Amino acid sequence: MLITLIYWLCLIISGYIGFVYFRDLGDVTQMILKVDRKKMMWIIRNEYKFIIPGMIAGVIAALLFVATGAGEIISFCIIMAVLVIFYGFTWVWVHIGLRHQQKSATYVNIEEAKKFVAPHDSVIVIENNGHARAHPDYEIWRPHLAGNSKDDKGLGGENIIITYCSMTHLGHGYKPEIDGEKLDLEVLAQHGNNLIMRDNNTGEPIQQMYGHRECDIRNGNKRMQDWPTYRMPFRGFEKAYPDGEVFINVPPTNPFVWLVDFVVNTAFIVGLAKQYHRDKPVMDNVEHIDTRLPLKTYVWGFELDGDQTCYTEDFVMEHGPINTKVGDRDVVISYDFKYESLGVWYNDSGNSVKKVDFFGESDQGKLSRVENVKAGSFWHVWANFFPDTDINRVN
Repeated sequence: MLITLIYWLCLIISGYIGFVYFRDLGDVTQMILKVDRKKMMWIIRNEYKFIIPGMIAGVIAALLFVATGAGEIISFCIIMAVLVIFYGFTWVWVHIGLRHQQKSATYVNIEEAKKFVAPHDSVIVIENNGHARAHPDYEIWRPHLAGNSKDDKGLGGENIIITYCSMTHLGHGYKPEIDGEKLDLEVLAQHGNNLIMRDNNTGEPIQQMYGHRECDIRNGNKRMQDWPTYRMPFRGFEKAYPDGEVFINVPPTNPFVWLVDFVVNTAFIVGLAKQYHRDKPVMDNVEHIDTRLPLKTYVWGFELDGDQTCYTEDFVMEHGPINTKVGDRDVVISYDFKYESLGVWYNDSGNSVKKVDFFGESDQGKLSRVENVKAGSFWHVWANFFPDTDINRVN
């Protein structure tokens, strides 16, 4: 009787912990289940501390079944199969299926990239000291992080990477350091339709939209350094940077890892088809819905001194260049038709800018890009994280 009680108690404990792990980090589960952000952050911080006791409880139950025959074989097999899914699927999905390439990304030249990228494909671009890199959405959507800065000098002498969230349609450059401390980033989950990473050095979650560790919110909001990031079609990148590099997600040679990638990519294709073509977010974890724009409108959003605004491409194409003030800074927003790219620039000249090109050359001198622009994010995600934003500000 006591053995049977312990057996079922262990299965209940293991099942509960496994279900919570599967629910909060299983990703695809959020298409059905709603996950509380605070609880998810706790799981991310305490992943192994949380799941190891559950796995131990499952092993104890299995040993008791083998040694004493506690329970029935059919129920035992069913429960064990479910536990394998709860723990095994979730861990493989997160740590193998979502593995990143922060220090191991492959970049090829323009001619080689033409084998994989169509001229009209949108690419996310970062540049430093003349060293430019493009990241096509389809290539970067699964590794989520890309860079090859093993010596911390990956982009023009700087340790700069791209972070990417396909649920947000957002690629954004960061220097993965805080106060000189290098971060060991890992992709863990998403919430609010936006990527969540973990700094494995501290165990702290980092929301892509914010760029700071959760623990730093009360500590002066220290954050990773934003790097100017912008979008353009591949044909525009080729014209602007003929010597530029293009990220290609090289398939793995390990057959098991290849199979995991196939499953993950298939799930992404199915889920993202709905995310990109239906008004309703495919994962119902957006806390603040703003209907001032259609939810899947692409916006270029940024925040300066706590002042939030965003622009749509069509508006800037029609009305730009737009001279305005955000926070305490004068900025100009323009669209370059030659390179097909929207740019947001600091304007410290004291005068209105009547003309500015893709490289920041203007009638008021050389301008610098605003570094924290989230280029081409879905409106519903931008508005969720920056609910005080206005739209297409002109004064």
